[in-house]
Amino acid sequence: MSQVPFIEKLAKHKPKRKDYAVTYPITTRWMDNDVYGHVNNVTYYSYFDTITNTFLIEKAGLDIHKGSSIGYIVQSECFYHSAISYPDKIDGAFKVLRIGNSSVLYGVAIFKQGEDIASAHGTMTHVFVDRETETPKKIEGDFRQALESALI
Repeated sequence: MSQVPFIEKLAKHKPKRKDYAVTYPITTRWMDNDVYGHVNNVTYYSYFDTITNTFLIEKAGLDIHKGSSIGYIVQSECFYHSAISYPDKIDGAFKVLRIGNSSVLYGVAIFKQGEDIASAHGTMTHVFVDRETETPKKIEGDFRQALESALI
């Protein structure tokens, strides 16, 4: 079964702030701009990673340095709707779309502060593995509950 209709639907959809569980302010930096004067496309993925890990550390208690689980991004995508550039004030938005046994599908977006329609949005999939063996590790307990709190 082709995923093209699903991807086309995602690309056309312009999410609103209310579509997300939490938002975090992000500071754009001079170096984020490319020669065209707007934030370069690869920088959005850095923002998405920052949004996701902020939630995981602050709300889910992920110990990125010594915890027994680590997350690997195995898939990501981004759909662009309107340009942002330094020194724009922006917010990163986060939600959980699906939780599996060891994987989580997140929805993420970037909004200019004061705007309700996303400048960009996308998805990211984390697979959580044991830090030592790198084998998939079941998502459970308080960590799972925190993720469930962001399900939309």
